[in-house]
Amino acid sequence: MSENLVTVSGTKEEQYRNLLPQLKALLAGESNRVANMANVAAALKTQFDFFWVGFYLVDTTDELVLGPFQGPIACTRIKKGKGVCGSAWSEARPLLVPDVDAFPGHIACNSLSRSEIVLPLISNGTVIGVLDVDSYKLNDFDEVDQRYLGQIVALLV
Repeated sequence: MSENLVTVSGTKEEQYRNLLPQLKALLAGESNRVANMANVAAALKTQFDFFWVGFYLVDTTDELVLGPFQGPIACTRIKKGKGVCGSAWSEARPLLVPDVDAFPGHIACNSLSRSEIVLPLISNGTVIGVLDVDSYKLNDFDEVDQRYLGQIVALLV
């Protein structure tokens, strides 16, 4: 696939359906996970104009470190079990947060973030990182996002 992304309008599901095969084709020829994460973050930011899209990677047994992302500067390190990203890592499950201010222990890397979805990247039964997507809007994420972002994360592990 070329490095040109074809974006579409329409429902969220239509946008993901258009994006998913393009990502599959783009990632199929590249084995470097960091390069693939960078392209995934760029594609998601371009298609959906989310506030922030990026990855945090397991750096030590108790800490995530910032990986490839698109958006404003971000927190560099997050402890396991802390905030939405650290909680998704420690619980090894996706977390969908309609209002980040209502999430106990939320880490405010940027006050403009209003809602968030985080999905763990699990390889051989171990969480190796998380995909973090933030929105300017409250309650911007739902089961459609979780399903398709889950498919996208699966392409990376």
